[in-house]
Amino acid sequence: MRVRLALGIGLVLVVALLGWWWLRARRAVAPPNPAGAATVAVISGDTPDAAVSASAPTAIYAHNLMLRKGSGGFRVYVRWLRGQMARTSRINNPSFDEPDSFVLDVKTGVVHTNVGDLANFLNEEVTNSPLKNIKLSGDGDQLKVSGTFHRVLPIEAIATIGVAPDNRIQMHVTKINVLKLPFKKLLGGLNVTVSSLFHPKDIPGVEVKDNDVFLDTAKAVPPPHIRGQLTSIRIVNPDIQQIYGNAKEDVTRVEQWRNYLQLRGGTIDFGKLTMRQVDLMMVDLSNNAWFDLDLTNYQDQLVNGYTRMTPQAGLQIFMPSLDQIPADKKNHSISMEWLKHRNMPPPSDVTSR
Repeated sequence: MRVRLALGIGLVLVVALLGWWWLRARRAVAPPNPAGAATVAVISGDTPDAAVSASAPTAIYAHNLMLRKGSGGFRVYVRWLRGQMARTSRINNPSFDEPDSFVLDVKTGVVHTNVGDLANFLNEEVTNSPLKNIKLSGDGDQLKVSGTFHRVLPIEAIATIGVAPDNRIQMHVTKINVLKLPFKKLLGGLNVTVSSLFHPKDIPGVEVKDNDVFLDTAKAVPPPHIRGQLTSIRIVNPDIQQIYGNAKEDVTRVEQWRNYLQLRGGTIDFGKLTMRQVDLMMVDLSNNAWFDLDLTNYQDQLVNGYTRMTPQAGLQIFMPSLDQIPADKKNHSISMEWLKHRNMPPPSDVTSR
């Protein structure tokens, strides 16, 4: 009798212990939601008010943005852009201070590159090219390239530019002159193609096949790189115009808008700050045709502009152009002397904003 009683009590204790352990484990894994606690919805979509996860791409909108890329001052002119600021690394946030940490994935957009700027970039930054002293000109779909081949021979090429099926720029060379003479005539009619002369294996983003030169703009120019469905390319002097997607309606709609850059969703870094669920708008304070944003010196633009927070905890930054920044920036610091005297008026640049 006593043995049965002891066994029964032991069995009850084991069951109770197992039940207590199960309840405790369940609470640790899935704690109850307290009354009134807020829940966060993760929504995908290409709308300004979409709430997205911290690692998701950041939506980007830009109008009349002149984006300086690289230390050499290479520039692209963004008439309109709607797309995403996509990270290039899963573990690192996109950062204004590291332009190669993201790419601009364009849905619709119109981007211009000055012909002279592109020639300067090819001459100064592409050091391993056999073609030097490059000059570019043209109109419509016709491009003229001249330079010095292997530092000795003056050469001139005429090409038709268009869009390759893989969103690269295709330049089909139709004529080559060396020493101002037709190249094939100079070589006695031999079947020599551009690929026979030009082997750009060490130049990123450039491929030559027969008489076609293919240029991948997502690799060939300084970061941040731009990619997307390229639908048209042509020379509209003095620029090379690239159109992504069906951008005509968007460009017409925003023609009278101010110059600005807007970012929504995801996570980005700039300076010492990290912004999650990004809600950031940069507005051009100047009356210039383009919003001059220099990714190398943008901190100077931030310091000399002014910032305000929106009711939704977003940031609006009103920024001057680089050429409007005063040479003397001392009035932008708050001194310890001012902090120690409550009756001393605040700096004028603070109260004037």
